[in-house]
This record gives sequence, C-alpha cells and structure tokens, in this order.
Amino acid sequence: MRRVIEELAEEAEQQIRAQAWVPAVADRDVAAKAAADLKAAVGASPTQEALSAVDRLAHLREALAVLAIALAHVHGRLAWFLGAAVTALAPVLHWRALPAEDGPTFGAVPPTSQQYTEAEDAIRRLQSTLATITDA
Repeated sequence: MRRVIEELAEEAEQQIRAQAWVPAVADRDVAAKAAADLKAAVGASPTQEALSAVDRLAHLREALAVLAIALAHVHGRLAWFLGAAVTALAPVLHWRALPAEDGPTFGAVPPTSQQYTEAEDAIRRLQSTLATITDA
C-alpha cells in the first residue's frame, strides 16, 4: 500500500515539475481542502499509535471518505490520481477492529499494527502530495 502510494505521489509530483500537469484553480482548491481534511483525519504517528484499534480504523475510513468526496468534485488528472489512491487504500475497507464473536464478518479481517502504520503513512504521503498540488 505504502509503495503504491509513493509511486503515485512521485508520478504526480514529476508531472507537475515537468509542467505536464498544471492543476486548474478548481483542482488546487479541492486538493487544498482534501489535504487539510486528511491531516485532520490522520495525525502524527505517535498520536495515531496511541489510539485504540477502533479509533485508528475510524480515522483511516474518514481519510478514505475525504478522498472519495474530493474525487467526486474533479475530473482529469486529479481524478485519476485520487482514484488510484483510493484503489490502493481499498484494503482498509475490509479491516475490522472488533472481535467476530463467532459470527460472520462479511470477509472483514483484523489488520496488524504494521498494516495500520503503513496505511497511516500512506495517508500522510497523500496529504503531502495534495499540498504540493495546491502550491502548483
């Protein structure tokens, strides 16, 4: 997950540097809001790691919602970037933080601590790239 997000971020930043992608004002506005909302959803590593599994998962799902809402408001390269990011983070949607209590879980699985950290790091990287898009 982290590797895919890193590759997406590098590609977006390279396209902006090369001016192959010059984000429109509307795209920069959407990117700015998404960057701020992602930062609010997933805080610094020590803060996130101190949370319960339920809260960490809730914050990751909130970040996915931020990305989905941003995606709904854009077209072109920013939409492609956000769509690929949401796809890379899709495993979060299959995670559960509560015990199954011998019942069906609809395929949900408990993530490891490392998986939480990897997803949170990926969100932070996306936030950074969206801030770069805002400044383009």
